[in-house]
Amino acid sequence: MRLAASDIRELNLLKHYRIIRKWACRNNDLNDADLELLIYLDCMEFFTKKDFEMGVYSYSWANRRWNRLLKQDWIKVWRHRNRTTQKYHIYKVSFKGKQLISRIYRIMLGEEDINTGRRNKIINGETYTDKVMTKAIYNVNKDKNR
Repeated sequence: MRLAASDIRELNLLKHYRIIRKWACRNNDLNDADLELLIYLDCMEFFTKKDFEMGVYSYSWANRRWNRLLKQDWIKVWRHRNRTTQKYHIYKVSFKGKQLISRIYRIMLGEEDINTGRRNKIINGETYTDKVMTKAIYNVNKDKNR
């Protein structure tokens, strides 16, 4: 069975996407483009650096993004090149990245709430924006129809 636009709307899937994305980025030291690129790459399962470069066309350009995502363990080498039969590395989103993406999906579906404990950097309320986001997070957690 194929999903229709009305099915996605009825699920309220994107209703709180902005708040959830901001929470995920802030607590994992990612920016919006990094997170959305990881989601894009996760949908592909396996990818090459060329696939990554194709995905980057949709996002703001950051020259060091590839190395940063590799160094911070968001992307892992799945198969190394050997210069004869495998001409290039094949990568995949790391376990850490897959866990974050799965958690985002569960929160969007209402199966899990956004953490409101001390480990959530936003809840500490250091700035005005954090205080506003804290209120929004509590509203997302209260909304059981998401």
